[in-house]
Amino acid sequence: MNFDEMRQRIHAGEGFIAALDQSGGSTPKALRGYGVSDDAWSSDEEMFALIHQMRQRIIEAPSFGNGKVIGAILFEKTMDGESGGKPVPTRLAERGVVPFLKVDKGLEDEAQGVQLMKPMPGLEALCERARAKGVFGTKMRSVIKSADAAGIAAIVEQQFAEGKRILGTGLMPILEPEYDIKASDRAAGEDILLAEILRNLDALGEGEQVMLKLSIPAKANHYASLIKHPKVLRVVALSGGYSTDEACAKLADNPGMIASFSRGLLQDLRCSQSDEEFDATLGAAIDEIYAASIA
Repeated sequence: MNFDEMRQRIHAGEGFIAALDQSGGSTPKALRGYGVSDDAWSSDEEMFALIHQMRQRIIEAPSFGNGKVIGAILFEKTMDGESGGKPVPTRLAERGVVPFLKVDKGLEDEAQGVQLMKPMPGLEALCERARAKGVFGTKMRSVIKSADAAGIAAIVEQQFAEGKRILGTGLMPILEPEYDIKASDRAAGEDILLAEILRNLDALGEGEQVMLKLSIPAKANHYASLIKHPKVLRVVALSGGYSTDEACAKLADNPGMIASFSRGLLQDLRCSQSDEEFDATLGAAIDEIYAASIA
């Protein structure tokens, strides 16, 4: 797929985006979930080698290339690695999966009810390197903890400001101002979030588009106006700590919003499974998430 074909695949393709971008802080937890104990590695290099083996197994599984996964978000080390004897972005594109890259450097401490992203020096250079490898877009995450209007405004402004930097390199940014699903004031906060996103979308330049990755809203169809917005290529949902069944049930109530799940996709995969068991388990999760995404 060339860049225009990738854009069309993401814009109109039926399916969902797999989140395979666990990084330094979340990798041990992901490995534990996969059945790899902490004593199986003694350095970051060994840890990342183990998580890469898991990701290779996912990418090469028959069910992953069945057309229902239209995109995959990668950690930088995964982008630089290989699968099936080829660079990971190349291999994904061969399987009909559009590659994205996680670019954020983690979160600042909470202030005004939000956690902003840490500074991203060298963002443009990373994006240019990613595009040269065949990556289509990026993803960056920040977190909203409460319905603080000033905090939500700041988090959305930061996402769009960094998104403009990414657009300048020719890549498609996924903006992810995640709303903590455990927050008691989430419904009110998501009203503020929607208004701030719409305000910033209106400020984008002619022909500019972004993608949005948002928590499944407390009120069904709350983001319908974003799904239809001409400056939004696609709206995707994070699972946010829900189980696969919970996330899929809630997502199905939001037509036009597709999944971009991590835990919801990977929760039942184990290193001890045979290749056949592994693929059957992955395939079942893919089928369930796909059905919710096209509901």
